[in-house]
Amino acid sequence: MLQQIYPAALHEYSYELNKDFHFAAAHYIPVEEAGKCRQLHGHTYYANVTVAGDELDSAGFLVNFAIIKQLIHDRFDHSLLNDDKESFNNTEPERYPTTEVVARTIYEIVQQYLDGMVNRPQCIQVYLRETPTSYCIYRPKRKAGSDAS
Repeated sequence: MLQQIYPAALHEYSYELNKDFHFAAAHYIPVEEAGKCRQLHGHTYYANVTVAGDELDSAGFLVNFAIIKQLIHDRFDHSLLNDDKESFNNTEPERYPTTEVVARTIYEIVQQYLDGMVNRPQCIQVYLRETPTSYCIYRPKRKAGSDAS
C-alpha cells in the first residue's frame, strides 16, 4: 500500500496506532436510488484503522497490528458483503453494505475486540477508501462520562 496521509482524529491519548490494509469484496446496494451500485460489483477497499490509548499491554503493544488486519481481512476479503448477515442486510438502510456502513462495521468489530483487552485501547477512526476518488471516515461519538477524549 502506498503511504498516505489520513485526516487526524483529535484525542488526548499518549499512543496512537494506525494500521493500513486492503481487502477485495463485492456488494450491491438493494435500493433503486443506488443507481449503478444496485448491481453486483466489486472493489478493492483500502482501510486505515486508528487505535489510541494510554497503556500498553504485557507485550508492550497498544494492540498487535496483525490482529487489527486479521479481524477484518479474514472476515471480508474475497466475499460478497451482502452475504454477511451478522453485519449487513437488504432490508434496513442502516445495514446496507455502503461504504459508510462498512466503515462503521469495521469500527464495531475492532472495538469489540479492544473492549476485551486489559489496557482498554479505543478505536477512534476508520478511514475506508472504496475507489481511487471516494472514501468515508467513521469516527464514533464519545459517550458522556467516558474516559475517551
